[in-house]
Amino acid sequence: MKSSIKRIGIFRENLRISFKAIKSNRLRAILTMGIIAIGIMALVGILTAIDAIKSSLTSQFTMMGANSFTITSRGMNIQIGDSKTRTKNFSRISFREAEEFKDRFNDGVRVSISFYASRLSTVKYGAEETNPNVELSGVDENHLTVAGYEIEKGRNFTADEVQMNRHLVLIGADIEKDLFSPGVDPVGREITVAGMKLKVAGVLKRKGSGLGNPDLVCFMPVTTARQYFSRPNMTFNLTVMPVNPVNLDVMAGEAEAVFRIVRNLNPKDESDFNINKSDNIVKMLLENVKYVTLAATIIGIVTLFGAAVGLMNIMLVSVTERTREIGVRKAIGAKTQTIKYQFLFESIMIGQLGGIFGIILGILIGNAVSSMLRSSFVIPWIWVITGIVVCFIVGVVSGYAPAVKAANIDPIEALRYE
Repeated sequence: MKSSIKRIGIFRENLRISFKAIKSNRLRAILTMGIIAIGIMALVGILTAIDAIKSSLTSQFTMMGANSFTITSRGMNIQIGDSKTRTKNFSRISFREAEEFKDRFNDGVRVSISFYASRLSTVKYGAEETNPNVELSGVDENHLTVAGYEIEKGRNFTADEVQMNRHLVLIGADIEKDLFSPGVDPVGREITVAGMKLKVAGVLKRKGSGLGNPDLVCFMPVTTARQYFSRPNMTFNLTVMPVNPVNLDVMAGEAEAVFRIVRNLNPKDESDFNINKSDNIVKMLLENVKYVTLAATIIGIVTLFGAAVGLMNIMLVSVTERTREIGVRKAIGAKTQTIKYQFLFESIMIGQLGGIFGIILGILIGNAVSSMLRSSFVIPWIWVITGIVVCFIVGVVSGYAPAVKAANIDPIEALRYE
């Protein structure tokens, strides 16, 4: 019991002396803490931002329906230097083919036909006008379900309205915010979208995050859009979502077989279209993100290595400056181990203070990126704990040699040191 109390007393005394030593050499200590903080900030900050990006991507594709796939046209191009050559001219997906596939492949699935009419549209209502960055798409009555959108106000298009080329539009939450005053219901009002007069059928529920800005969109019936935004080689996309959980690979194979019939392909011909599953897309994106994680880790390690060298140099200088103090402590009974722990504690304390400051900055910077993505606040606990452990290791490694040097100083020579 007495031994434990004595050890606690020695521990407190070493901490007190360490704080005193750090305060007496504030500039050097702050510079070293700053170097350590930069390394940890780079590590935690970038990884926090990456976690926010992963969370945003995952939630976005979940809302889009992870259990879905898209059929798009495919082309093959070869680029050598500035020369770009098309080696195969795969035909586009026409509206007739899209409709035929939708009619044929309709057992237990929802099939949506869509295409991008314009990615730089302007929307006007009265004197109010949006920036020319609104994404305008032609869609059918199934698009909201397969794309993960919900109606906040009003209603969706009906199949009859799509067939009859109605001049209707669904607007995103950001467009409602930009054009309409609080308390004004947009439903039923006429707005101008890319020069067209359209009546607002509904307002989409806010998504908040995702690729691009999913709240800055306009959807109009695909039949109306193809009339007013017709262009050469226009192609349509088909999105398929099963009503009930099924094996998506099997269903994608069935869809490919049906669409090959629609395209009049011979059994020997290769499929001239792509089938992309939404979960494969997010896996591919997350696979590329891991290289950024690796780069951030390397940056942090290199910076921390420089901080370790700087910390060791400061501790060696501190030992030299405090040689006489060490001699006095030994002369009045301080043990070699006590002196060693004193300098080791000081090194560890500098490392931990720098690490804590770097972790706080890293989390703030990472979540600044998270807020731009409109994602939730992220704290990467694994990397926070890793940062604390790494700073502890840096403190021990950097302080051990100076601590041993201080502990082995001859007290008689130390007392004579000037």
